[in-house]
Amino acid sequence: MNMQSIELIAPRYQLAWQPWAVQYFFLVALSYTTLWLALPGAVFGVQRWKPAARLALVAAASTAIVAPVSLLADLHQPLRFWHFYAHFTPWSWMSLGSIGMPLFVVLTLALAWLVWREPMAERAQEQGFVGWVARIARLGDWVSPRWLIVLTGLGAFAASLFVALYTGYEVAVLKGRPLWHTDFLPVMFVVTGLIGAAGLLLVLDRFTGTRAADLRADPALADAPRDRPFSRQMLKVLLIACLLAGGTAAAWFGVGLTQRDPSVAAALDSVQTNPDWRWTTFRAVGAGGVLFLAVLILLLRPRIRGFGWVLGLMALHTAWMFRWVVLMNVQTVQRQTAGFSEYSLSLGSSGLLGIIGSFGLWLAVLMLIDIFVPWRAALGGAAEPSVSSDIKGVPSHG
Repeated sequence: MNMQSIELIAPRYQLAWQPWAVQYFFLVALSYTTLWLALPGAVFGVQRWKPAARLALVAAASTAIVAPVSLLADLHQPLRFWHFYAHFTPWSWMSLGSIGMPLFVVLTLALAWLVWREPMAERAQEQGFVGWVARIARLGDWVSPRWLIVLTGLGAFAASLFVALYTGYEVAVLKGRPLWHTDFLPVMFVVTGLIGAAGLLLVLDRFTGTRAADLRADPALADAPRDRPFSRQMLKVLLIACLLAGGTAAAWFGVGLTQRDPSVAAALDSVQTNPDWRWTTFRAVGAGGVLFLAVLILLLRPRIRGFGWVLGLMALHTAWMFRWVVLMNVQTVQRQTAGFSEYSLSLGSSGLLGIIGSFGLWLAVLMLIDIFVPWRAALGGAAEPSVSSDIKGVPSHG
């Protein structure tokens, strides 16, 4: 008997999605979840949610501007975005997203503009470039109608639900990646996005001076503890989001064991055969548990003050790392052959420089909003010192 050996060669392809995709999924999740946190105070006028709404609108608007930039960068050839419109395919989630995403960005910015127009009236009276921008941006002296704010807010909310759906299912529909092919993935994108949103507002509250603005508005708060009602409010949102994330993960694992969900089977196989995946799993579970316990301790022990922003950074890290593991680590699992591909983060624009650049762009947008928009005075907040007065060293009387 002649024995023949047949050598099978399977190519190892490069990763299709680069870190730009992680930045896009992270920023867009922050945008629609912070929008949700802004709706009670900005649209429905709930008084105790207005401090959160002021910060949440800044976060939603700034991330809504930057997220599409990361998306275009991930196309490798950004100018080919028009193909989505020239060759529209309604059965493709990405094609549908090319319609829903711009609509969400426009409605989110429109809601922020309608809310910010009122405090910009005082800024428009100033001389100089900032006052000129305020006069142009307000588009007249008319008052933003309440019905238009509500209508725009509801439209933005509807668009945000679609964005949450499309960003989840454009990944979950890919059957070639069993780790992605589960209906629990879009849910995890949402709940981890909510974790990041609450964390972002805690960090912004610490570094944007909103506490000082509250003290100017109400001197009786001068002796108030640092964990103001806003901080406890965001900590409660963070606690609920952690519980939802843990419950979703448990449900995914339980359903996968009973119904042989291919994503659970693939995850267990990866953890058993790859020490890097085991370490990633232990780190993810540990980080989630530490974050949950730390939030719970701060809520039960209100005398422990000044650590909310630290938990905010931990929450942002958790939300970002979940997307990194899902989008980047999963791509290292070979589809044609057994084993795993090696991936190392490059230093160029498709790697570390791109990650830093996208965060830098977001910070730049945030700074421009802070310079030109008196957002702290929106929704009945404390009046801000005028820009011209700050320059001259004269206190504002607004």
